[in-house]
Formats: sequence, structure tokens, C-alpha cells
Amino acid sequence: MDIKEYFARISYRGSYDKPDLETLTEIFQHHIRAVPFENLSIHCGESIELDLAATYDKIVKKKRGGWCMENNHLLSWVLKTLGYDVTLLGSKVYVPEYDAYADDIDHLLLKVVLCDKSYIVDGGFGMAYQMWQPMELISGKDQPQTPGIFRFLEENGIWYLEKVKRKQCVPNQSVSTSHNVDKEICRRVYLFTLQPRDIEEFRARNLHLQTAPDSLFVTKSICSLQTADGVRALVGWKLTEIKYNYKDNMDLVEIRILADEEMEKTLKEKFNITLDKKFVPINTSRLSLF
Repeated sequence: MDIKEYFARISYRGSYDKPDLETLTEIFQHHIRAVPFENLSIHCGESIELDLAATYDKIVKKKRGGWCMENNHLLSWVLKTLGYDVTLLGSKVYVPEYDAYADDIDHLLLKVVLCDKSYIVDGGFGMAYQMWQPMELISGKDQPQTPGIFRFLEENGIWYLEKVKRKQCVPNQSVSTSHNVDKEICRRVYLFTLQPRDIEEFRARNLHLQTAPDSLFVTKSICSLQTADGVRALVGWKLTEIKYNYKDNMDLVEIRILADEEMEKTLKEKFNITLDKKFVPINTSRLSLF
């Protein structure tokens, strides 16, 4: 595990001798634009391990992506190696179709302390709710970013992350099945506490999410990557590309349904992913990711 090899993987060529907010933000943005949020291993007959060396091998050497427990675990190693004060936290993701948060912790995120200020760093949420900058841990303050306005709300020691949504322009409405896409003004993302966690606490959930028949990650094959001005995502056979704030506080959403024979080429060209095993796309869940 070599920090310079990791930097080559994310195409980061800046300085890293000073652990400050500017450097943290630069490294973070390079990571989310190079490393996809994806669960393709599940749909290739591979298991997802939480061993850090295995995650490094997968993401850095094999140029794959991963889900939160892989992306943020790797990021924690990177930041600790560079001298940052990093703590693992656990969260429960909000499911809009059920209007409820998960029963158990199902998402890993990071808290980084810089100059006596705490920041949340989360490089493993993906899709359109992926933050693009570390967020200061302060309640009730709007924190505008390119994807939209994010904010934290704190109540009795529980922190809530939410994102204000823009209107969407979807030229190809015939293939859009987004859940209440026009009605939703603000999306709750997840809740969390500041209780420090250890990676061992995520092992049971990591196994459950890749094996339970009703798991979102079993019922949907997902691959998303942040771009210079938006995000692209392949969910099942549906390729969605979003350009943020392309005009008048509106996001442009372009959707295309792919054929099986387009999958391999699309993964390579759009996400820089080449899979070792046969990929079987799936999307049998009606849960919306946008």
C-alpha cells in the first residue's frame, strides 16, 4: 500500500505535505471523480471484503470502485497516512419510498478535525447525493456545493444530512421513472451520531447488504461516478447523465436504456472499469436513487 500509487490512481499531482482543508478538498474531489461508487462485484459473483489491503488492491491496483465501506475505509487510510485526525462514523440511510431511515447502521462516513473544526468527509455515497466538498459539522447552516445545497441539522445528539434539490429537465421522459421527482424539494440523506466506530462493526452489515434478497444492492446493479460538472450512473440497464445547474437552477438529466452488448464498452468508456468476471445487470427494485 503506497500513497503515491493511490495518488496516481486518482490523478492527484498536488502537494500533500500539509494536512489542511485545501489539500483535503483537492484529494477528496480527485477521489470521487476517479473512483466509482459501485456494487458490481455482487453481480459478478465476487464478494466484497472489508480488509483494507484487499480494498486497496481492488480500487488502486485493479482500478475498480466500491461502496461506502470500501471507499471511505480507503480514504481514512489515505488521510491518516497524511497526518489528518480521522474518525470512522456510522449512519442510517434514508429510504424515501418508506419515509424512514434504515433500522441498522448501513453507511460508513468520516469525521476529520482540522484547526479545532470538525468536517464530515464522505466519498462513498455516490449518485446525485454525493457531496463534493468536506462539510463543516455545524447545524442549520446551508453549505452550497455544485450538486446543490447540503446542510446538517442536529437534534438531541443525532445529526441529519439533507440536500435541497433543483428542478430537473428530462428530455427523454419516456424512460424516466424517478420517484416523485418534481414534488421533492428537499431530500433527507442519512442520520448519524458522533460515536466513534471501528471497521469491525460494519462486517455484519457489509455481508447482509450483499446477500439479503431484499437488499437494494442485491436488487440493483449500480455504478456511479462524479464528473467535472455532474454525475453519471448506470443502474441496471439505465444510463443516466446529469449536468448540474445547466440553466436557471435546473439540472439537465439525460437517460438512455442500454442493450446487454453495450455494457462492457459503457463501463470502460464512462467509468473506466474493466471487470474480470461476467457481469449480469439487474434492476428489480422500485427504490429511487435520484
